[in-house]
Amino acid sequence: MNLKPYPEYKDSGVAWLGDVPKHWEMRKFRTILAPIAERNCPDLPLLSVVREKGVIKRNIKDDSENHNYIPDDLSNYKVVKSGQFVMNKMKAWQGSYGISKFHGIVSPAYFVFDLKCIEPDFFHKAVRSSAYVPFFTQASDGVRVGQWDLSRTRMKEIPFFIPSCEEQFAIVRFLDYKTAQIARFIKAKKRMIELLKEQKHVIINDAVTGKINVATGKPYSKYKDFGVEWLGQVPEGWETRKITTVCALIIDGTHFSPKSDITGDYLYITAKNIKETGLDLKNVTYIKSADHREIYNRCPVSRSDVLYIKDGATAGIATVNPLIEEFSLLSSVALIRTKSAILAPEYLALQFNSLKFKMHVLNNIVGGAMTRFTLEIIKRFQLLIPPILEQQQIVSYIETKTAAIDKAISRTDREIALMQEYRTRLISDVVTGKIDVRDIEIPDIADIDATLDESIDEPEGEEELETAEAEE
Repeated sequence: MNLKPYPEYKDSGVAWLGDVPKHWEMRKFRTILAPIAERNCPDLPLLSVVREKGVIKRNIKDDSENHNYIPDDLSNYKVVKSGQFVMNKMKAWQGSYGISKFHGIVSPAYFVFDLKCIEPDFFHKAVRSSAYVPFFTQASDGVRVGQWDLSRTRMKEIPFFIPSCEEQFAIVRFLDYKTAQIARFIKAKKRMIELLKEQKHVIINDAVTGKINVATGKPYSKYKDFGVEWLGQVPEGWETRKITTVCALIIDGTHFSPKSDITGDYLYITAKNIKETGLDLKNVTYIKSADHREIYNRCPVSRSDVLYIKDGATAGIATVNPLIEEFSLLSSVALIRTKSAILAPEYLALQFNSLKFKMHVLNNIVGGAMTRFTLEIIKRFQLLIPPILEQQQIVSYIETKTAAIDKAISRTDREIALMQEYRTRLISDVVTGKIDVRDIEIPDIADIDATLDESIDEPEGEEELETAEAEE
């Protein structure tokens, strides 16, 4: 597919947009958006706006989605119709807006607009691209961390560059086709990662449950039955012990919210930083010394302590702390310090991360919609303990056997990230006219797998419902 620029350009007048096709028209938002404030339809479905997807239906039955208060009386909520533009004015600077595909109601603090003289799908793709999000940042004022209030007056003056209707449809068709191709690629790569992780977990499970003797690569010669259903038969010489008999300390992090600050003195580790492969310090938070000292005095993390996620979607994941320096923990993470003469911390983390152990504790201990291990639950864990020398051999064996798998997973993650970056850049270039797609032949859109959508190639992580709280 030969991607080429337009034959003639003009200066957009916006530094980060650069030149735009000469024949494209510049219109201010005030000329293409008509404010709507219809109300008194409380029985319509409740909608919200999220950064990753735009307008979504809100699942009011799922507690994990309902971070914001929903009043009993929804008569003041604004009506949204399919094809209208909806904006969370407190999170517009992050890209929390989009064309709705649904008929429903939204918070009275949202902005709702009809579109004038523009194709909705084109507007949706363009305005949510990386080229236009900075305009909303400029038009927003900082009120508090994470929530800036969008100025309606300044928003009205945002410039928008519009090609002909025929070009708009060509751009939408091209981007639908290309993003579906990218989504297929990413879906295949994510499936590859899942298969690699399954392969890794088989190696871990077989080693930490004694299905294989790591010294010989074969099953043990003698097994015995402990009468523990999830374990089955285990090698002779191994034993089961309650976690409190082989660990010196089991405690969780702070239950108050310290103020984060990029100029803070100490790392503040939360569940998002804990991976099976180690601490992820790419997106870390820092806190001031006074807050850290209060947290650390209660939960003194040391090198080689096991950090165990006890709350949320990633509950059950563990890693061994590799850091010498002090840091603070959030309450969603438990600190577990082993008695090193009996239990190697690396072996404990591997047993926690084994699928067999996870399924056991999740199916038999934890209930409810929200996965939550209390300290009392953790202190009831029964562990399978081989002799300490054998634990060290198991750790070494797993590290050797899974090293190539970890590299393959890391490489595939990078491929996904690069494709996501390409997708972001491609959309921005097309909707701002850096690439001319008018003459590109696109296969029948019906051939594109309808099950693939924008959500497939979004960044990993918990989706945040970004409901504006303040009423106008």
